[in-house]
Amino acid sequence: MMTLQKIKSVIVEDELAAREVLKNYLSKYCPQVEVIGEAQNIKEAVPLLHELNPQLVFLDVEMPFGNAFDVLEACKDLHFETIFVTAFSEYSLRALNQSAAYYLLKPISIEELIVAVNKVQHQIMNHEIFNRNKIIVENFHEQKPEKQQVILPTLEGFEVVKMEEIVRLRGNGNFTDLHLNNGSKKMVCRFLKHFSEILPLPFIRVHKSHIININCVKSYNKGGIVTLNDGAEIEVSPTYKEEFLRNFK
Repeated sequence: MMTLQKIKSVIVEDELAAREVLKNYLSKYCPQVEVIGEAQNIKEAVPLLHELNPQLVFLDVEMPFGNAFDVLEACKDLHFETIFVTAFSEYSLRALNQSAAYYLLKPISIEELIVAVNKVQHQIMNHEIFNRNKIIVENFHEQKPEKQQVILPTLEGFEVVKMEEIVRLRGNGNFTDLHLNNGSKKMVCRFLKHFSEILPLPFIRVHKSHIININCVKSYNKGGIVTLNDGAEIEVSPTYKEEFLRNFK
């Protein structure tokens, strides 16, 4: 019987107790992971990652001397999957969700850890390595939200688009249809609610089934219908009308 190779992993976390808890959880519940190194800050992490070249890094978002984004910037020549470990932060969670990244909220849930590790293992075993780290770093340095990129999980894998390319989004059951400014449509494996949480302005919800890019608004009539640059006519429901109009005052 063929033995699966273990996933060579490094933990980057500034708190000793947190590192010990994570190692203990991995040993007990994720035996496919082998921890080959540890670092407590960016100064230790960067040379260690270049030396060990791991397949997976458990990366704390906030650390002394820098943060997770600084680590990824300094290691952009390396190719590893990342599971971010973070206390709640609206900014960091939005950035990670836009990049379809794997992350764990502190305190770490064993069930969520197992799910994240299994997803990474699937990526590695099937050679489906997607460089989310590059997208995360580029988004972190891009000050204009519309220029940032979002990774879209599709039935076939992933696609990357800039936010400014998205005209509108429509809920489609368990999926969301994204309509782009080139006329194409992408069916994404996420609920519309997911995008209402991760997309910043100029995206606003105007209906329970629709999110629009207000930069693509062509006209609006008092009947409550907004027309977009692609010709689509979308109803603005009373629930969202005030917020919609506020953006045009």
